[in-house]
Amino acid sequence: MNRFYPMMVDLTSHRCLVVGGGKVAERKIARLLVSDADVIVVSPVVTQTVKKWAEIGKIVWYPRFYEEKDGENCSIVIAATNQREVNHQIYKDAKKRKQWINVVDQPSLCNFTVPSTIHRGQLTLSISTGGASPSLAKTIRQELEQIYGEEYALFLELAKEMREEIQARVLDPAKRSQILKSLVSRQWIEACRSHPDQVKKWMQKWLDQELQAEH
Repeated sequence: MNRFYPMMVDLTSHRCLVVGGGKVAERKIARLLVSDADVIVVSPVVTQTVKKWAEIGKIVWYPRFYEEKDGENCSIVIAATNQREVNHQIYKDAKKRKQWINVVDQPSLCNFTVPSTIHRGQLTLSISTGGASPSLAKTIRQELEQIYGEEYALFLELAKEMREEIQARVLDPAKRSQILKSLVSRQWIEACRSHPDQVKKWMQKWLDQELQAEH
């Protein structure tokens, strides 16, 4: 099996095709919507959730069977029907167009896979087994969810603010690098967990002291 190249992709406004309308397709569509993709769904029947998304304009739904033209001008294609021969045809059409194609539950017909993912604000942790064992990826994800809590989302939000201030106020590259490294501290992450309402004030006070010490 090929070794996949890990990367994070911005799908904002990219046309993405999902063929299928069941629960698996619904999960695939949901993840694309979170990424602000323009989602096209082709399926005679869809779940109530997918139907609602179409009704409110979050997706475009064509209530019919797949046609080759459906994949034109798409950045990625996802085949999530319960018919292997249809999924295989979707794969062949996408491969001919040199598109990114994912066929659900058929790793040999994928040139990209969607990893098991944890989101904590701007922190994203992804686990992939290359399609060999989605169950193991899920188990590892559940373990990491216990380790990396919502405090990491708050920490990154504050760290971004502090980083911008440090870059603006500290002109010396060596000093700037030193302060930035000090910012990534277990004590701040713990403070975000235990005192989320006060940690920003404490972090700002610490930064002010660091900057005063520079002069």
